[in-house]
Amino acid sequence: MTMTTRLTVAQAVVRFLAAQWTERDGAEHRFFGGCLGIFGHGNVAGLGQALATSPGDLPYRLARNEQAMVHTAAAYARAANRLSTLACTTSIGPGATNMVTGAAGATINRLPVLLLPGDVFSTRVANPVLQELEDPRSYDVSVNDCFRPVSRYWDRINRPEQLPAALLAAMRVLTDPAETGAVTLALPQDVQAEAWDWPEELFARRVWHIARPRPERASVARAAELVRSARRPLIIAGGGVLYSEATDALGAFAETHGVPVAETQAGKGALPHGHPLAVGAVGATGTTAANALAREADVVIGVGTRYSDFTTASRSLFAADARFVNLNVTGFDAAKLSGVQLVADAREGLADLSQACAGWAAPDAHRARAAELNRAWDAAVDAAYAADAAGGSPLPQPAVIGAVNAAAGDDGVVVCAAGSMPGDLHKLWRPSGPGSYHVEYGYSCMGYEIAGGLGIKLAAPEREVFVMVGDGSYLMMAQELVTAVAERVKLVVVLVDNSGFASIGNLSESVGAERLGTSYAYRGGGRYDGGPLPVDLAANAASLGASVLRADSLDGLRKALETARAATETTVIYVRTDPTGSAPASEAWWDVPVAELSTTDAGRESRQAYEAGKKEQRHHLTPPG
Repeated sequence: MTMTTRLTVAQAVVRFLAAQWTERDGAEHRFFGGCLGIFGHGNVAGLGQALATSPGDLPYRLARNEQAMVHTAAAYARAANRLSTLACTTSIGPGATNMVTGAAGATINRLPVLLLPGDVFSTRVANPVLQELEDPRSYDVSVNDCFRPVSRYWDRINRPEQLPAALLAAMRVLTDPAETGAVTLALPQDVQAEAWDWPEELFARRVWHIARPRPERASVARAAELVRSARRPLIIAGGGVLYSEATDALGAFAETHGVPVAETQAGKGALPHGHPLAVGAVGATGTTAANALAREADVVIGVGTRYSDFTTASRSLFAADARFVNLNVTGFDAAKLSGVQLVADAREGLADLSQACAGWAAPDAHRARAAELNRAWDAAVDAAYAADAAGGSPLPQPAVIGAVNAAAGDDGVVVCAAGSMPGDLHKLWRPSGPGSYHVEYGYSCMGYEIAGGLGIKLAAPEREVFVMVGDGSYLMMAQELVTAVAERVKLVVVLVDNSGFASIGNLSESVGAERLGTSYAYRGGGRYDGGPLPVDLAANAASLGASVLRADSLDGLRKALETARAATETTVIYVRTDPTGSAPASEAWWDVPVAELSTTDAGRESRQAYEAGKKEQRHHLTPPG
């Protein structure tokens, strides 16, 4: 006879989630580190009551913004190498739809997050209820259907009997490295509170094995044949290297075969700065060293990268006759750029490919050229880091990054997401190793930074977390400072104020849009008159409970960082920067269309440059055979 336990649907969800674990390489991890939530009428009597009466099963934390809490969960998952995550619950209505942006970011970045939005009544007896979207085509539609295109698995639980299958399907997707992303289980508010007799097996401790699939032998042979023919090979390390914990295998492959390693935004830190074969960032925000090697490469070995437009410089970076070997756990990404596909775990795939390439190494001259290019770039970074404010003007942004880089040391993590800083960080930051660099650039979502920093610190409390956020992103979403203060989670937030959107301002100028809508200043006659607004972001941060320091010089910033690092509470360091200051150029292109017709010389010149860039784009259609 099957034993049962009588619980509400919401209580069953909480009990089930608390019993889920992952295992890889013999090490087990609790999959859900807790639940973030904001309660309303659509979830307070269900999930709210369940969490309140079972506090030991799934620790609850109050978030301040629904989008932000999904960013926190995604950052937590990334910091945990996708072996753990957080659940997020909201009410139906705006609370639910606020999570859609976060869900899109998680899915784009291949990060597991579980979303539990409330939903309208399954019984429909009181329709239309508060916050219900009435669709004349069907009563089986709610705002939660917005999550369908941004979720890797989506379900609506209209009856208790449907819950076990939905929970198991959700876990299958969340723990599959090739399928993971946002998972949404929409929970009608009446169903959440409904009781049911559940089989006790549903709540037993369940361990999900995270496999390390090895590549097909024939694929390894094809890939090795191409690699062994290379005279100017280059490895591009993506996020998959870090998620697979394959950094040692990557280093061993590079050293054994003498292949330089460039890194994407998600892969930065796969090799520490100073490694003799680490050439830094690649692509539109890359180093001149990595990009020169990419242009010259005859064989590119992509490991765990999805080849975004920034990585490939909008497909203008690599030579037309370059060939690709793509090692990726997903066939979708492995097939890109007509590459030889190695569908496998990054660690296992690197080991098998290295064995198949035994006795082969890149020519000494190729390694010497990589080292020479790297020395030149390092000198440029040294100069950018040392630049101080001139004549009382605000600090250059690269100098701010340099000061934070020094303060971060070996245990620090830098966090950023949008604006001009991710590009500067990608090319300038000197990572200490895996996990030291956390920039969300798959979705480049403004407002991610502080929420993401919170997630990292929750997942890795032993690390010092340095959040770098521009004034534009800060004004989008700063309220998770309150969550950090309330949860006694220490962050160091470097608030960089250049009075506007520096990245888009520069881009706007380059395409003939004359910085329209990119500056925080008084407006007059449709244009900015240049006068600053009476806005004090440092005072705002203090009002949210953070300790605040102000820095107006490079030496002052260094001292503030030292103070903040030694502190036990969340500290915001406010520093003004020069919006026109820029990092050394990457000497790479990015495809942003420019108007064919313009009334300005700058606009016409930009169009000519754009057309020249378009001519350098390649399809990379050469068959892999």
